[in-house]
Amino acid sequence: MVVRVAINGYGTVGKRVADAVSLQDDMRVVGVVKTRPSFEAVNAIKLGYPLYVNTKENKKAFDEAGIKVEGTVADLLENADIVVDATPDGVGIENRKNLYEPRKIKAIFQGGEEAEVAQVSFNATSNYEKAYGKYYVRVVSCNTTGLCRTLGAIDREFDTQKVRAVLIRRGPDPANIKKGPVNAIVPDPVTVPSHHGPDVNTVLPDLNITTVAIKVPTTLMHIHTINANLNNGTSEDEIIDLLSKTPRVLLVKARDGFKSTAHIMEWARELNRKRSDLNEIAVWEESVHVNDGEVFYMQAIHQESDIVPENVDAIRAVLRLESDPMKSVQKTDSSLGLKPWWKYS
Repeated sequence: MVVRVAINGYGTVGKRVADAVSLQDDMRVVGVVKTRPSFEAVNAIKLGYPLYVNTKENKKAFDEAGIKVEGTVADLLENADIVVDATPDGVGIENRKNLYEPRKIKAIFQGGEEAEVAQVSFNATSNYEKAYGKYYVRVVSCNTTGLCRTLGAIDREFDTQKVRAVLIRRGPDPANIKKGPVNAIVPDPVTVPSHHGPDVNTVLPDLNITTVAIKVPTTLMHIHTINANLNNGTSEDEIIDLLSKTPRVLLVKARDGFKSTAHIMEWARELNRKRSDLNEIAVWEESVHVNDGEVFYMQAIHQESDIVPENVDAIRAVLRLESDPMKSVQKTDSSLGLKPWWKYS
């Protein structure tokens, strides 16, 4: 069975999800939606994605730019089994009310939306089963995805008592010149906790986690410094072994030259990943430290791409294409050229 996937919003997330979906043998992209003419709209057509516009009123701008569109998002939804909503934060909830619910079409939302937009907040290796067959699922944000991947694995294996995490956040996405550069370090927010801990709890409700966040003037990646108190004892070697076998987590070593986020992203370029993306979470092996039941480690998050495979798995869960989460994860990772988790080292 090959399902028809519409991508509403063809920006940072949408274009990456479209490319990932196009690599699946059980899915195909039936169209992508842009609000205004741009090089991304032209590129979508070159890649073979039928292009649609969000409203009839905006179609005129595409006509004037000489960019062919197939119709509006309403037309696209008539030819789709599911829609991935990759529109700007806050737009998804309006789309659900005005577009998706009237047409009874299933939808995947992104972490910029409030949790209430969907029935389930989603991370493939944490709660795939809860999204199975649902109508509306929200793939959590890049930071929440990173926290769920590593902390979810540690919690399942060693029973976490509490977590304290500091998130050092990049500023805007690289192409978002409206929000930077900024010559400042900004508490984001000043109050504790930041929204990330509560967001993790939408996926892992029993995890005792408090987060704070700081925004810094870089566009490359986020870094998390994590301290987890465990109920069951462990060692550094056991944590390293666990993370080396965890899907979509990579161990990197400073002694091999991975001394910064810049080095990690340069490595992604050397891997010839499309757009130099790194879908995995990079954990510095040397940062893993265990002291009297406390685990410490640092991880780096590529904010533009770590949620992409989660969107693919969410489609499978919602449309009941695969009931086994690990089979879906393996299928997705293989299609994206990610290293199988049982071979991580």
